[in-house]
Formats: sequence, structure tokens, C-alpha cells
Amino acid sequence: MGRWANKYVIGLTGNIAMGKSLVRKMLENLGAYTIDADGLAHQAMTPGAPSYAPVIEWFGKWILDDQKRIDRNRLGSVAFAHNAALNQLELLTHPVVGQALDILINRAKRPIVVIEAIKLVDGALADQVDAVWVVTSTPENQLSRLITKRGMTDWEARKRIETQNPQQEKLEKANVVITNNGGAEEVWTQVQRAWDKIPVRKTGTLQAPAPQTIAPPAPVQPPPRQPPAPSPPVQVVPTWTPPPIVTPPPPPPPDPATIQVRAGMPRDAESIAKMLSDTLGKAVTRNDIMLAFGEKSYLLAGSGSMIVGLAGFQVENLITRTDEFMVNANVPLDATARMLISAVEERSADLQSEVSFAFMARNTPANVLQPFLDAGYERIEPDALKIPAWREAAAEAQAADKQILMRKLRDRILTPI
Repeated sequence: MGRWANKYVIGLTGNIAMGKSLVRKMLENLGAYTIDADGLAHQAMTPGAPSYAPVIEWFGKWILDDQKRIDRNRLGSVAFAHNAALNQLELLTHPVVGQALDILINRAKRPIVVIEAIKLVDGALADQVDAVWVVTSTPENQLSRLITKRGMTDWEARKRIETQNPQQEKLEKANVVITNNGGAEEVWTQVQRAWDKIPVRKTGTLQAPAPQTIAPPAPVQPPPRQPPAPSPPVQVVPTWTPPPIVTPPPPPPPDPATIQVRAGMPRDAESIAKMLSDTLGKAVTRNDIMLAFGEKSYLLAGSGSMIVGLAGFQVENLITRTDEFMVNANVPLDATARMLISAVEERSADLQSEVSFAFMARNTPANVLQPFLDAGYERIEPDALKIPAWREAAAEAQAADKQILMRKLRDRILTPI
């Protein structure tokens, strides 16, 4: 048992570019409360956060950019090139992250918690969780991801890999191993299988899995022998002309009173892809959605199997970002939009998000924006945000053709000491 009462805590680890975040988001979609410990460490170094001044004092002001923020590339060029510098950085950030972890885990409403931490097995945290999950991949895939997805040079990627402890050390302490060498479907299958074996009820009560007894099959009696049936007489069948193919009309819209919002899952991937394709006017495939499930969550509004609205959003480092929001034209816009907005905020509160951003096209009609404004959102520009972590998150996700709507959800976790 881990040290957090009434929680089943999974420590998720693996070396760089193995696919930890992919597995963490999949577990979140399945119902876990997830924490990116490395993301918390970054937030701890934003201006005004507890580790900001100590890190600058130790490493020097040269690591700051023109806006007085710690430049992660400059800091990383030193920290990941010298073990002593990396150890010092961890001494300045890990105590702060540890305090934040305690707050988040104790406040979490979900019984299963996942902590993603690349240094999980190097410290005391591995002995405090209930299970250690390790994501692994081939060295070739690891190197390729660093170069193609993170823009590193071959030398930079190899240096970053060499700085870390061997992956084998993590594998030796693993209770569950997820192999990430194939596609998203293959990873989902492994994650779902391991999730189903977690010994915890959804009510939060920890327990061992109940033993299952499988009854042997009843003996099968052979059927009585029958004499062969006589051959039917040969008949001449006249030529048949098939009727013309008639495309059925689209199904009628659902009764607004029956529309409900539920979480999208991989089984909905084709339906989600179809709605996005129809709305955006470009091809979106099932595989695209399966990959997207490794980055975000979907909430679906509909009745039965019919989807009439969706919200695609991400909760990362206590910040919610909604970048896909659409409602079918043949259902009540205002009521359906309000249901989706409320569901996103409910999920955000469940994941302890501090702020919610919605990124909408600048030419979005006023009647589409109105449900957000009625829910307390306001138009903002990233430069107007005073909290650096929020400003950075908004700026990273905003495109030139997008406007940002924002609503504060709760007070911050990482505040200055």
C-alpha cells in the first residue's frame, strides 16, 4: 500500500521520449486523476513561484529571457550536461513539487491517481506509490522522437539520453510495463488491460480483485444420425434486375430533452472523426482521433449513438484549454453549448484545474460565443494575464486566427513563499 490513504497511486515513469505523457492522458480518459510532476517543476520556476528566485540565484541571470522568465533551453543546456548541476536543480525544485503533490493527491476526488515523473525510481517516491508503471520503447524510436517531435539535433538528442539513468533500472522496478513501439491502438490495448486489473473500486475502496470461478462447459451430445435428404428438383430461375440504390435520408435530430453529455472513448473515434470532418471540411481519420486521445479528452453531446456536439479539451499543469467546440445546426445551440461548457468545467474541477481557456475563431458568430460569456468567460489577450504560467499557456496555444476566452476556476496551488 502507498502512503496516501484511500487512494491507489500509480507512479508512471520511463526515460525521455518513451511515451509517458501518452499513457498518462490515456489513464486520465479512463478515469484516473493524473499529475505531471515534471510540469509542476516547471511551474515552480515561473516568476513569483517558490523556486524562481533560488534557481536564478544559483544558475545566474543569464538563464532569463527578455521577459525575465527562466528560459528552459538555456537552463537545460547546463542542467542536462552536468550531473552536479542537475542534482542542484532538483534540490531547488523537488521539495516544492513534493508539497504540491501532497495537496493535489489529498484533494483529488478520483480514487486512482497517476504521477508522471521521469525521476520516480531515483528517489523516495517509488516506495510511496502503490504501483510503478514504466513506459518503454526501442532506442531507435526514442532517438527519432527527440529529433522529429522535439526538434533536437542528433547530438543534442544523444546527449540528453546519455545524461539519464539507464532505462533498464526503471524496468527492474516495474509492476507494469507498457511498450510503445507500435501505433496508438496497440498502446491503448495495453493500458486498458492493465487498468482493468487495478485492485480498486470506482467508489475509492481499495481491495484485492475478487477470484473468478469458471464453470466447465456442459458435455455436447452428438445429434442423432439422419438419412440424407433427397436432392431438390432443378429449377430455372429467371433473370433478376436489382432495384436502384436509394440513399436513405439522414436520421431526424434527437429530441432536445434526450440530449446528454458523456465522455468520449476510443470506441467513439470514428463518430468523432466524422463530425470533425463534416464540420471542418477536411478529412479526419479514426487514427487521428486515437492519437489525439493521447493529448486531450472529448466530451460528446448526443442521444443514443447520435452525436450532435463535442468539446475537445486538455487539462495540463492545472490549466484547461478547449480548442475544439462544435454543435450541430439542427439542435438548440444555446442549451447544447451550455451543457458542454458545464461538462468541461465539471471535468476541470475534478482535475483541479485553476483556469479555463477556450480558443475560438475570430469570426465566430456572436450567438456561439454568448453561452461562454453567460458562463463567466471573458475575452483576453495573453499579454494581459498577470500569472506567468497562464500567460505562457495561452500564448503557446493561440493561433493568429483565434481569440481567447478565459474563466478563473480556483486559486493557485503554487504561490510564492
